[in-house]
Amino acid sequence: MPEDETEVPLTGKLRDKLIETKQEWARTGRLLTGETGDATRDRLPPGQTLVKDWPVLDLGVQPDISREDWRLRVEGLVQAPLRLTLDEFMALPQVERVSDIHCVTQWSRYDNRWQGVLARELIGLARPKEEARFVSFTSYDGYTTNLPLAALLEDDVLFAHRWEGAPITRQHGGPVRLVLPKLYFWKSPKWVTRVELLREDRPGFWEVRGYHNNGDPWKEERYG
Repeated sequence: MPEDETEVPLTGKLRDKLIETKQEWARTGRLLTGETGDATRDRLPPGQTLVKDWPVLDLGVQPDISREDWRLRVEGLVQAPLRLTLDEFMALPQVERVSDIHCVTQWSRYDNRWQGVLARELIGLARPKEEARFVSFTSYDGYTTNLPLAALLEDDVLFAHRWEGAPITRQHGGPVRLVLPKLYFWKSPKWVTRVELLREDRPGFWEVRGYHNNGDPWKEERYG
């Protein structure tokens, strides 16, 4: 653990049975419709059901992160590694975006209003090296996921700290989470603390347990 960081307490217990169930879903292709959609035409991806609430999904463990202890590190194949406090993060240029959520467990929620820092703005400050092609994320609960760097740098992707005008709650990934609207929401990690730029891809928690490496909801890339 870096010297300027403290250990963050965790509440809850890892939901092993839930993880096993979702691995079985991946093995059997549960929820798959076999259909494809067109993101330029279709708002609701194949197999999804529209909801009005925001369901809480996690691995059973939630980190309790104080404003003073929270850090966001951007490192790996970068020329200027970052280690931001929450105050430093909040001092960066802020934007608002409205986007839909599509969860691999078949629910979607329209018109979520987010506030935060554009991912491309944050990554630009770290000055990626030419050979950087992929990104690995690590969250305070130990969760990991992965993306091509190009997907992270799109204009609708942000590190968000507010949802619908209020701070994002701990249960939904506060104080800061990633929001990447074009992919299933497991690719938008809660409680993100580390962003590592890589030369080669590094599949994350669900990707190594049978989930698709890309996660495009219009192609119904639930499982790989």
